[in-house]
Amino acid sequence: MTRAIALFTLLLALALPLSLLAGRVWLDPASTPNATLILAELRLPRSLLAIVVGAGLGAAGAAMQGYLRNPLADPGLFGIAPGAALGAVVALWFGYAASPLLLPLFALLGAGGAMALLAAIAGRTGGIALFTLAGLMVASLAGALTALAISLAPNAFAMSEIVMWLNGALTDRGWREVWLAAPLVALGVALLWRAGPALDALTLGEPVARSLGIDTARLLWLLVLGVGLTVGASVAVAGIIGFVGLIVPHLVRPFTDRRPSRLILPSALAGALLVLVADSLVRVLPLVTELRLGIALSLLGAPFFLWLLLRLRRGLL
Repeated sequence: MTRAIALFTLLLALALPLSLLAGRVWLDPASTPNATLILAELRLPRSLLAIVVGAGLGAAGAAMQGYLRNPLADPGLFGIAPGAALGAVVALWFGYAASPLLLPLFALLGAGGAMALLAAIAGRTGGIALFTLAGLMVASLAGALTALAISLAPNAFAMSEIVMWLNGALTDRGWREVWLAAPLVALGVALLWRAGPALDALTLGEPVARSLGIDTARLLWLLVLGVGLTVGASVAVAGIIGFVGLIVPHLVRPFTDRRPSRLILPSALAGALLVLVADSLVRVLPLVTELRLGIALSLLGAPFFLWLLLRLRRGLL
């Protein structure tokens, strides 16, 4: 076990019990009525879902920054998160969200469609430049179609539901979402971890990686499938939660030797910690309604992104 994995595992173990007690009303298991029921059916699944979503987004961000060799890369650049969002918006637009499984299913289908389109454009060559441009194109197309769906919403209620869902949150999520997302995210993280040694070789450049026996096309498929599963499953159950994949690798990198293979698992743990802590904070803020998790992380991520840009301008990244 590396130092980074041990550190973030310890912090996560400390944060989880506190997140179970945190809320607009803090739980005292000894005196709060129905405390066991509240913990088992409300607080525990929500906290576990925060861990699952954060782990997937953190691992995806670390793998993407390693593949593109760009410290500003984020999973949204792939177009898979916008594709998943588009699938969920379609479900909300047609009123299918009333069924508990249809909205996540449509989101996963949207992520799968984005993955297929991305692979069809860039899958044969495996080139980083083409892959990046293809991801930007898929993201732009999915964003435009999502905006079109919002503008043509059949009624104000559907529009409100779409906008609120796109903001991202773990409110009212339960065990069903945990069982849906957890195996998909675990499989995605495993695929990204498997790609780690190839990502290490890729830091030396594509020609050198190929000379070392790295199959860049296979690496691309591992990344597309891994990021598609982690990001698609996260968006399917929680909506758009941005900047986790951007922030987390930069927090983890000082505790590692900076090789991509050493970043993926610690980034998964750090992402889980970040989303868990952020979700606990939005629960305790004294606001009329609970602040959406996606908005809270965007308020944190935007200044962090600006700070990265300033460091990049000074040649510190």
